[in-house]
Amino acid sequence: MSDAGKLIFNRYQTLAIASAAIALAVACRSTPSTPAAAPVAADTWAVVDGRSIGRADVEKAYRRTRDQSQPLSDEETLTAKLSLLNDLIVQDILMAKARELKIELPDTEVETAYTDAKKNLGDQAYEQELTRRNLTAADMRDGLRRELLAQKVIDREVISKVNVTAEQVTEFFNANRAQFNLAEEAYHIAQIVVTPARDPQTGNGTGDDATTPQAAAAKIQMLTERLKAGGSFSELAMGYSEDPESAPRGGDLGFVPVSRLKQAPAPLRDAVLNKAPGSVNVVTVGGVHTIVLVAAHETAGQRDLTTPGVRERITETLRGRKAQLLRAAYLTDVRSNAKVVNYLARQVVESQGKVPAS
Repeated sequence: MSDAGKLIFNRYQTLAIASAAIALAVACRSTPSTPAAAPVAADTWAVVDGRSIGRADVEKAYRRTRDQSQPLSDEETLTAKLSLLNDLIVQDILMAKARELKIELPDTEVETAYTDAKKNLGDQAYEQELTRRNLTAADMRDGLRRELLAQKVIDREVISKVNVTAEQVTEFFNANRAQFNLAEEAYHIAQIVVTPARDPQTGNGTGDDATTPQAAAAKIQMLTERLKAGGSFSELAMGYSEDPESAPRGGDLGFVPVSRLKQAPAPLRDAVLNKAPGSVNVVTVGGVHTIVLVAAHETAGQRDLTTPGVRERITETLRGRKAQLLRAAYLTDVRSNAKVVNYLARQVVESQGKVPAS
């Protein structure tokens, strides 16, 4: 099975990376101690406003989103499942919001997205991958339907309300004019860094930190597949990069002069120089993995708002910042207004990290 073939199974992320970041930030928030109205089953891992999320739901999401050819320790696996459970909690809240807003998703949209997602696979290879992951086509469609509905809620409640005015673009340019004056040829690059050892500060939104070479290799593969499936580089960097300085900026390193690039280790240098804008390459140096995005390539000189592409780049930057802020605020708000009990998180804390029995 090729990497391109496998990636469709990792496309069905339950939420955008920013949603996962907010969910993790509030995952263990205390909830009222009032007893549940009905007994909770042993395999109930969370309850959201009276709606249950079971162990089977999390296990199925894990099989959809993780390629298990890269083995993880019990602790790393449980950490991943806790993250997925929090994704499902936020997704469940958004599903309820979709019903409240009367947002509908026609079957044709699901089918179109499903067909597009698996277009790189032949039918036989697709069925083999389903069997390997113990999933059905219905499982994949259901995951995609929930993802698309959640995104429709975000689009209506957040993205549609983001507006960038001409005055804001001009103000940004005037305040950052030096950024548009390049003393020499330069490349605008961004990065996602994954290290094989525990980092004292990751700086990313999810707190995800690979602590072994095996975990780092699995993480970089997961990120690469999600990028191939159309994931946002900046959102993945904010959610998962282990570089504390660039992660909060979506991995953005700005324009780096060619003279500095030539001083970088050969693999990093070669991943940027002479590469076309939009190219993405994975580099490994000393066990540290770096996904490098070449966003732009510019010659020396001063730019202004009449220079092709400048106004568009500023607008995109400002839209991204506003969308990130509004999305974070919206998800925090709807999460705080829901009554959530995360039984899996409670069990892990009370058992001091013991892995639940199957």
